[in-house]
Amino acid sequence: MSDLETRLVEIVRADADLMHVLATVRGLGLTDWRVFSGAVYQSVWNAVAGRPVGYGRKDFDLGYFDPDTSWDAEDGVIKRVAAAFDEPFRSDVEVRNQARVHLWFHDRFGEDYEPLPDTDAALARFVAPAFAIGVRLEDDDTISVAAPFGLQDVFDRVIRPNPNRPLARGWDKVVASARLRWPELQVVGDSTG
Repeated sequence: MSDLETRLVEIVRADADLMHVLATVRGLGLTDWRVFSGAVYQSVWNAVAGRPVGYGRKDFDLGYFDPDTSWDAEDGVIKRVAAAFDEPFRSDVEVRNQARVHLWFHDRFGEDYEPLPDTDAALARFVAPAFAIGVRLEDDDTISVAAPFGLQDVFDRVIRPNPNRPLARGWDKVVASARLRWPELQVVGDSTG
């Protein structure tokens, strides 16, 4: 485990709400799941900046992978996850079957999206390397980390476009939202930098 990965795991463990979500989801037995995106990278930004745990967090994105791409199957998992939590977590844990993303992504974001082979593959398609981090609480209580671009950008508080895809629609809005809460962020390689 790299020094940055060790530090990330320490930050995750220090976030009681994130650990509650991880422990609860682990108990549900979902296949190939991770909590990713803002719940993870925003925790790092807060720790690096000395902000309170949970500052600026909007939700907990939960991805899992089930080859059954029917809406009914995903809806069943969404309801099962919601039933496992009390408020405010029930409203704050956002669940998506990564095997279904290609079915709706173009309509919602105007971009083509090839089917994924697993949950971790989704991370490589996130709009920025700093956002492409997922964690899972394993059965032995270790926290596994998936970060296809590494962890340097998130710890440096740098947002740059994903080099493996076109600049995401709504990029400026994403950057503005992040900078509103974390004004010290550095944005490189786009029109807002």
